[in-house]
Amino acid sequence: MVLSLFIWPNSMVTIGTFNNLQVVKQVDFGVYLDGDDLDTILLPKRYVPTGCEIGDWIDVFLYFDSDDLLIATTEKPKVEVGCCEMLKVVDINQAGAFMDWGLPKDLLVPYNEQQKPMEVGYSYVVYVYHDEASDRIAASTKLSHHLDEQSVWLKPRQSVNLQIASRTELGYKAIIDDKYLGLLFRADAYRPLKIGERLPGFVKSIRSDGKIDLLISQATLQGGHDLSQQIVQYLINQGGTSTLTDKSNPEEIYRVFKVSKKKYKQALGNLYKSKKITISSQQIQIVE
Repeated sequence: MVLSLFIWPNSMVTIGTFNNLQVVKQVDFGVYLDGDDLDTILLPKRYVPTGCEIGDWIDVFLYFDSDDLLIATTEKPKVEVGCCEMLKVVDINQAGAFMDWGLPKDLLVPYNEQQKPMEVGYSYVVYVYHDEASDRIAASTKLSHHLDEQSVWLKPRQSVNLQIASRTELGYKAIIDDKYLGLLFRADAYRPLKIGERLPGFVKSIRSDGKIDLLISQATLQGGHDLSQQIVQYLINQGGTSTLTDKSNPEEIYRVFKVSKKKYKQALGNLYKSKKITISSQQIQIVE
């Protein structure tokens, strides 16, 4: 006998994310979806797919409308619960700041979740969460209250997805995979980074206190010797000369070698001292 296991698509309904829910009732103003222990949830008529019938399954985002009632939509917000995003403040009142997250009802950042007072027209990186005590979706600029700054799961050289959260005296605070906060030293950034910018990165090291240091180029992990070899090979491939000097634009250096200008200049200096290359204001050349 062959036994098959069927897993219901709505086995776990979560607020503030997309869920696959079944239509259980049709009314003039929309359809009601089976929200499991959240009871039935209205999907307004303007979001109901053409030809939708009872028994159909629909991917919907669940949030609270202007009357604080749980409602479904097929619109895609700019961010979901448990994630971070850079959003713009569109209004401020006695409850806090309100941000545009792509849905009819703006996203609230309560005053006690603001790292510093927010202003209309400015954009901030926020973490979005479901406050179960007040049963509302809200956001926070106090990232360290919601994201771990230590990790036993991350390992050196591990690739991660980063979002630049803020500038510090040492460099940049970066969000790691929407779960952790780490530090990217200014010396390890090949160019000025923008707040809210997303880019791939790597774990540089885990400190003794569990704090996470980051890189945006794995080439930095390989050491100056490997970079010197890459430069020599690049010169050979270019016929012995290159206009990529220590005066070149940082972005161009990164495009070719995926390292900061500082690291590149150090490698050129080592090659020059070992008499493997010559350097002029216009080009570098391999020594035959």
